[in-house]
Amino acid sequence: MMKRRVLGQWFAAVLSASLLALAPLAHAADEAPDALIKRLSDEVLSTIRADATLKQGDVAKIMTLVDGKIMPNVNFQRMTAAAVGPAWRQATPEQQKRLQDEFKTLLVRTYSGALAQIDDQTVSLKPLRASPTDTEVVVRSEVRGRGEPIQLDYRLEKTPGQGAGWKIYNLNVLGVWLVETYRSQFAQEITAKGVDGLIATLAERNRSNAARKG
Repeated sequence: MMKRRVLGQWFAAVLSASLLALAPLAHAADEAPDALIKRLSDEVLSTIRADATLKQGDVAKIMTLVDGKIMPNVNFQRMTAAAVGPAWRQATPEQQKRLQDEFKTLLVRTYSGALAQIDDQTVSLKPLRASPTDTEVVVRSEVRGRGEPIQLDYRLEKTPGQGAGWKIYNLNVLGVWLVETYRSQFAQEITAKGVDGLIATLAERNRSNAARKG
């Protein structure tokens, strides 16, 4: 039980770091995906250590950061669609927008309190297994600090056209992919209550999280 609780704390801390690691991609179009992850990971760890309000879990500030710097560099529609599963295709545009909004709020509020756990961690990347022509890759890394190294992997896709570059659409912490974890939870809600039921459940969970964190 203790190991499960500690791993859960690490999951939250590492996921928070990875979400906040996505600063504006000034030269992402020609930057290798592993180099991108390494640079941004180093930058975010420095930023979190230097910003007391981020470490205290200031949700409003984190939301501003997410909207301004993170979301332009994540394929969050793909992430949400994959988490919702087949029901996404049957959802209306309004339902899809509400699902994305509530899912984003859930992630931010769930993991904002974990920022205080960021301390002396560093990120080490493993060799990239990909060819130059690949448009989807997995970047594998370890977060090293006190205790055992923590596995943190990213799924990225290379997007063409305007805003071309690598975008993250899934995360793996300690062998557990974020999208797949939420997909199993969401599937139960959709089966029982439909898409509108899932939206209502997410909204209620977000309200409860907000009330607990003030």
